[in-house]
Amino acid sequence: MPSTPPPDNSGHRARLRQRLFAGGPDALHDHELVEYLLALAIPRRDTKPLAKALLKEFGGIAGLLTADAERIAAFPGMGETSAAAIKTAHAAALRLTQASIKEQPVLANWQALLDYLRADMAHQLIERVRVLHLNSRNMLIRDELMSEGSIDEAALYVREVIRRAIDLGSAAIILVHNHPSGDPAPSRADIDLTRRVQEAGKKLGIALHDHIIIGQEGHASLRAMGLI
Repeated sequence: MPSTPPPDNSGHRARLRQRLFAGGPDALHDHELVEYLLALAIPRRDTKPLAKALLKEFGGIAGLLTADAERIAAFPGMGETSAAAIKTAHAAALRLTQASIKEQPVLANWQALLDYLRADMAHQLIERVRVLHLNSRNMLIRDELMSEGSIDEAALYVREVIRRAIDLGSAAIILVHNHPSGDPAPSRADIDLTRRVQEAGKKLGIALHDHIIIGQEGHASLRAMGLI
């Protein structure tokens, strides 16, 4: 018995492509963006149902793009090639936002920094701690992952943070970490750690500009809250 040929979706995909070219990113719905992205990795398949299922599973396009590659690849109908297409889009988005941060002093481009951090960390399922190192002109010289913890905690050692700042010749630093719970409100431990880093840095002429906590519900700035 002859096998059924795969559906020809070329016309539908051409229409999506034309809408994207004519109207820009807002011309397509989230599921259509994911659908077309997956079509590049799975060209002989109708990817619309898969795109909708992925968005439902991961809570939207932000949750999908920022999810771990292994989790995406394990979703029914996906695989490493399809997951790589999703993560490539995520990497490109981060490069775009990161580029704007590097072009001018961080403190003069605060919203761009928050957009970058939210895109990278808001939907992470484990807690990560990063340190942004700035030079004397407040230009970003290094963005480093310092610690990666369990689902609810990550260790950060003050001595390691300050030693790394000395090694890089940092004039100032910004601490950043995420709350997988979604609530960015600082804990008592967050506040205590921030003040210990601030005191240690002050002795060596290294300023702590802020400690930013990222969550799905928004962000918290300990400096804006008057906690440092």
